[in-house]
Formats: sequence, C-alpha cells, structure tokens
Amino acid sequence: MPHFGRTWWGERFIGALEQFTDAGRLGRGRSYAGNGRILSWQIEHGTVTAKVRGSINPYFGVYKEPLYTTTLRLTPIPRAMWTAIIADLASKAGFITKLLLNEVPDRIEEVFAPRSLALLPQNQRDFATSCSCPDYYNPCKHIAGLCYRLAASLDQDPFLLFELRGLPRDQLRSELETSPLGQILATAFEAPDLPLEPAPAYYTTPVRKPIEGAISYRDFWAGRRRLPPASDLGSPASVPALLIKKQGDYPPFWPKEQSFIGVMEEIYERVRAKSSQMK
Repeated sequence: MPHFGRTWWGERFIGALEQFTDAGRLGRGRSYAGNGRILSWQIEHGTVTAKVRGSINPYFGVYKEPLYTTTLRLTPIPRAMWTAIIADLASKAGFITKLLLNEVPDRIEEVFAPRSLALLPQNQRDFATSCSCPDYYNPCKHIAGLCYRLAASLDQDPFLLFELRGLPRDQLRSELETSPLGQILATAFEAPDLPLEPAPAYYTTPVRKPIEGAISYRDFWAGRRRLPPASDLGSPASVPALLIKKQGDYPPFWPKEQSFIGVMEEIYERVRAKSSQMK
C-alpha cells in the first residue's frame, strides 16, 4: 500500500489533518488516495479542486457511482508578507540552496514565526475544505483522500506548499534565482559544457614531478600551513534516504507493481545485514 508523508514536511501536513479527523474517515481517505478514486486535481489561486469518485451504496439509494467535487484551501499569506519572507530566505545560503534543490529546509519555519505565520498547516483553522458529497462531517473521506494525495505530491514537489499559501512557484523560484546569493548558486548548479577530448591512454599515466625546495619531516607530516577551522556542516537530515523517498512509491521510471521505496528499503536492509556479517 502506498505511503504518504515520506518527507518531514509531508508528514507535518498529514499530522495537522489527523489532529481533527476521526480514524475511520482517515483510513477510508488513505484508500481513496491510493486506488484511483481521485480522478483529477488542480491548483488555481491557492485552491485545490479535485474530482473524486464516490461509492455505490444501495442502502442509501445510490445505484450509480457518483462524482463529487472536493476543494481544499490553506489560509493564504498576504503578498506584502511574502516580499519580506522571500528577502529573508534569499539572504541565507543554506535555505536558498535547499529550495533550489527542491527541498524544504528543516528550520524554514524560523523565517515565518517572527511574523506570526507558518508555511505548514498547524491546526484545523488553516484548512478551508468543502465537498459535494452528502456526508455532513467535514472533512469527509473524500477530503481526507485529497489531503493524502497532496501529501504524496508534496514529498516530490515541496513548492506546492508555497502555492497553497498563495505564492506561485514560478514567482518564488524567479525571485530566489535573481537574488545575489541565488545568482551565484544557480550558476554553480549548471553543469559546464566541456568539449570532448581524446585521451592518450585508457588508464592515467603517473608522472614524476620534482619537489620544490627542501621539506622537513615535520612539514611532511603536519603540512606547512595550518588547516582551516572545521566549518558548520549543519544539522543532520531529519528524514533518512530523502532523495529516494522523494520519488514516491511509484515514480515514472518504476514499472513494477510493488512500492519502489519498499524495494529500496529491502535492498538497504540486505546490504546492512551483509556488512555486519563481514565484520
């Protein structure tokens, strides 16, 4: 069965929904998200609109499969606030690097918190949902299914978070790439177009080079220059194997029926077991 919320931001999105939805509707929502019940969905002006197949239920007189319209909207962030937020994001190399690499920085909420805002939904007040189904409860199983489908999409495309908050992804990326740090980093990400040159041999041929000047034993082992101080490598990743999990259970290149993430977890577990036997 597909998993939803593989990344920390996808998990937080689902966590906010699960705070105010009963377990029964959540379970049915997960099944709706993974078995083709959601026929289509799109985002326009921060609002998600989906077409969801309902269930045939003769007990309630439903003999033909209905088609419901389900909508979801997060509380938008005002445009004036976005200008200041983007300026803060673009001034931090760690934040802008991860965003340009299609990841959400672990501490991104530190930029929103001083303004009493949040990028990820926190509670029920952040969600505005509706569904044309006859269920009086909101969120119903169709809304829950849409939320789980969104969480799976967020794992692969975190820029959806900004779009759900009212900022188009193209505008965000454009403003990040045109900032001073963004221009430098965007250039670094571009692979240089190097010309192909024939090599004289298949293997590298070692070449002897004379040492310039005399060198003492102390310089040989310790070096003539002191090593630079250790740089801050940042906090460890909150989600292991993030690059694999971002692909989702069924990425476009995966033709098999079983989950891609499940297969990779099994392979890594076998490698880990084999490594422990070789010690």
